[in-house]
Amino acid sequence: MFEAKASELGRVTAQGTPRQIGRTLGEAGSAAVRDVLLRTDYWQAVTDPAHAVAVRSMACNLQTLFPAIWEELQGLAEGLELPLEQVVAWNCRGDLMSNVPDGCTTVQIPGDVPVIGHNEDGFPGLRGHAFVAGITPDDGPALMSFCYPGSIPGHTFGTNAAGLVQAVNNLRLRGVTAQLPRIGLGRAVLACAALDDALALVARHNASGGFHMTLAQAGDARVMSVEFGGGTCSARQIEAPSLHTNHALHLGDAAADQTITPSSRDRQARGMRMLADGITDPLVILRDTSGPGLPIHRCRSDDPDDENTLATALFRVGPSAVEWSIHDQISDRPVATSD
Repeated sequence: MFEAKASELGRVTAQGTPRQIGRTLGEAGSAAVRDVLLRTDYWQAVTDPAHAVAVRSMACNLQTLFPAIWEELQGLAEGLELPLEQVVAWNCRGDLMSNVPDGCTTVQIPGDVPVIGHNEDGFPGLRGHAFVAGITPDDGPALMSFCYPGSIPGHTFGTNAAGLVQAVNNLRLRGVTAQLPRIGLGRAVLACAALDDALALVARHNASGGFHMTLAQAGDARVMSVEFGGGTCSARQIEAPSLHTNHALHLGDAAADQTITPSSRDRQARGMRMLADGITDPLVILRDTSGPGLPIHRCRSDDPDDENTLATALFRVGPSAVEWSIHDQISDRPVATSD
């Protein structure tokens, strides 16, 4: 499905039933979860028994609405050799807490061949442990997704065999009582065969923590900016070169109590300034470390949001197919491509 070169990003191939796929992803991330995540304050906070009732409620709703994704989570727990309730809680982290270290910047360039660029910014301790997964389900489209150890796909960046492209940014919405895990919704989007199906899904199911998704599809000229969470969804077509970081721009009242960190504010401002200056190469923007404030490309050990850029993805959304490439944090050349 793709070519990968030596890098700090691993490569995993998973196939079969949802449970088999989840088990493979769990086995691939088990060492990092054991050696890194289990020792963090984030894991301890998210898996605290105080959240047990909320996690059970979201798990029940996910199992009812998206049984295949529930089975993938069960397999993930088996592969990780951890209690299911802990793994489910971790995959509900952004629904339970608004301050988890999930960042990201997405560049959106519409046109005859739209281009989407994305910095995947995550917990620095997972550098060298994340991986690119090529997944072939028994039922549904094959897909490529960046994966964090301990998490199912659908909350980073990816594309599927139907030509659907997804790039996801964390939104820090406060005061949300989630009924569904946002990662589960993101995974459901990656199983969609059409852009309109994906848009309808998040318009119908959005009682979750906050996410922003840039969505596009081969053969469709639209680039869609979708913000959702807390029972609200806003979808807008991108008509001019734009950029999105980690705060809602068009969700309205549902985002009135969101947290806007200095990093998110500075990255948004710097990216839009670069676009206004005529710089439209997503890789140039996503690798930028200049300008005032905190940088777009993040590699500081003292990052105030505890996030670093772990990978950068570029998607060219053509009339019949999607061409993509992935850089790790340090590579000048792509370390994985669709060729």
